[in-house]
Amino acid sequence: MNVKDAIETRRAYRALAPVEITEETVRDLAEAARLAASCFNNQPWRFVFVREREILERLFETLPDGNAWARAASMIVAVISRPDLDCQILGRDYFLFDTGMATAQMILKATELGLVAHPIAGYSPKKVRGVLGIPDDLTVITLVIVGKHTDEISDVLSEAQAAGEAKRPERHPFEEFAYLDTYGG
Repeated sequence: MNVKDAIETRRAYRALAPVEITEETVRDLAEAARLAASCFNNQPWRFVFVREREILERLFETLPDGNAWARAASMIVAVISRPDLDCQILGRDYFLFDTGMATAQMILKATELGLVAHPIAGYSPKKVRGVLGIPDDLTVITLVIVGKHTDEISDVLSEAQAAGEAKRPERHPFEEFAYLDTYGG
């Protein structure tokens, strides 16, 4: 699969079926992230790849009811970093941007491997830290829910979530987010 196909194929599906996540798969995903660009090559990202069922069950307890679908995950990746791991230039912190780029590359690699890799914001960072032993000075940026897409719609999905499985959500047209030469131009 080429990059264009991976970008067009990638979807944040919620209907997941179990899939075996091997150490080789984890290493493939980590390698895709490792090769991402970062300010002065600082590589501020840190990932905790969770496959062990007992730990996954504990992570599921950190999720609100709206993310109950994530309990079908075969793996959850905790994405973490902190400001001092990356450039801090003229009041700008780059750690979130650079970690986001690495995470995006990992998500595209997961797509290439036939997996769903769905980042979420709905979780308790404090509880995630406790379950995974993450120090308080690190920011839990996102959790990436990993599994295999299925056409079977779980009854834990809301009506809106179930509808989103059938059709890609609309995207803003070029004119709403991109400008030529000057802002608003």
